[in-house]
Amino acid sequence: MGRPALAGRPSHDDHGGVDRGAAFTDLERGDLAERVPRLGGMARANGVVIVSERFWAFAGVDGTLREGRMPQPPRALRKIPIARGLVRLSSSLSPLFRREGVAKRPERWFLAVAIAAPLLLAFAPDWIGLTAGALTTGALLTWLLRGRTLYLHGAEHRAIAALEERRLRDTWHGAARPSRFSLRCGTNFAALLLPVAVFGGRFWPLPATALTPLMISVLALGLTMELWLLLQGSRRLARVFLLPGLGLQRLTTREPELAETRIALTALAAVLRRELEPAR
Repeated sequence: MGRPALAGRPSHDDHGGVDRGAAFTDLERGDLAERVPRLGGMARANGVVIVSERFWAFAGVDGTLREGRMPQPPRALRKIPIARGLVRLSSSLSPLFRREGVAKRPERWFLAVAIAAPLLLAFAPDWIGLTAGALTTGALLTWLLRGRTLYLHGAEHRAIAALEERRLRDTWHGAARPSRFSLRCGTNFAALLLPVAVFGGRFWPLPATALTPLMISVLALGLTMELWLLLQGSRRLARVFLLPGLGLQRLTTREPELAETRIALTALAAVLRRELEPAR
């Protein structure tokens, strides 16, 4: 893939081009900062999204840049176990589902159906649930893995690792190549969710009702997020419990080219600039 042309000035509101010099300056500030925000992200076929708790930015392969604010749920809700995990999970999808976000309306509908399908199929007969589940999973995987997504996924991980290691400038120039594997990748979450859901379904302590499958699914999501966040506090434990997810990342990422890494770094620079701006 050729290096995208990056021109213009970043936009704080919606669409814009990228001033390469300004982006590089923001990366240098990140290398020198004592404290930086914890970042996450997602790869798409046409670019990379980088998010913090307050902001998100999408850098496209065509040189465009979109920016926005992350939703801020009530503080009290963010302190309740299980609920805070569900809130965090839904917030991470905000750049996709917002009208001014990175996904178009047909794509937003497709993703909404794909996410809701497991909950709705819990009430269907087994053969219908299995068939529809397999079709939904296949369609979702096709969407996730289209185009250059795997390479940009590796670039997203590399950019975030470069910030945490304070090697943003070197990574931009190709002198440093931080890992394309990440303990905080959604692949790890998915690999952790499966055994939690199976365990919950097998050892559910309450009498089974029509709502039991739905309750198990929601609780499994919340519990998995709590466990996932807990494991990230200890790299040693994380490397043990998240080993299946790290292994899956060999399938869900590819070694990115420098141009693809710079796309991820461009999105990261936009978020970093807003996070490091003095409070007004």
